[in-house]
Amino acid sequence: THAKQSEQMAEQVESSNGVYVVPAFTGLGAPYWDPHARGTIVGLTRGVSANHIVRATLESIAYQSKDVLDAMLADAKISLDSLKVDGGAVSNNFLMQFQADVLQTKVLRPQARETTAMGAAYLAGLAIGFWQGLDDIENKSSNDECFAPSDDVDKQVRRYKGWKRAVRCAQVWASLDDE
Repeated sequence: THAKQSEQMAEQVESSNGVYVVPAFTGLGAPYWDPHARGTIVGLTRGVSANHIVRATLESIAYQSKDVLDAMLADAKISLDSLKVDGGAVSNNFLMQFQADVLQTKVLRPQARETTAMGAAYLAGLAIGFWQGLDDIENKSSNDECFAPSDDVDKQVRRYKGWKRAVRCAQVWASLDDE
């Protein structure tokens, strides 16, 4: 699978080697709301390999999640004890661990990775009487796999600052067309 291939590539290197990928192919959504931002790769040197770029791309998913969650948590004035995840990308163990490290919170991955489809199936089962109620469904839920954050908060703060600089580059790029 693509998740496993990208995981293997990302784990071949110890870091992104200063590379950041900002996948703003159609601008940046929340919390930036910048339709003019452009997709950007920054930090390229001769020492950068395809593995570094793949790793930086995976890291960008976690950074984007942090951007949105930080905005939501600030607005709601709450903290986050854990993050439940689902979808195809959750098969990538590197991404799940990096997400936990960036957020400094537990990331919980269910055994059933495609929970949207599972939810639709549960609703259909309720509709036709296959299950009598929500209690029947709750008993079917599986244990989550937990990715705990690393203790190296300083490293994550430095990396996230690099991400924010890369986002600024993506935002500035289109405005340079006016010059």
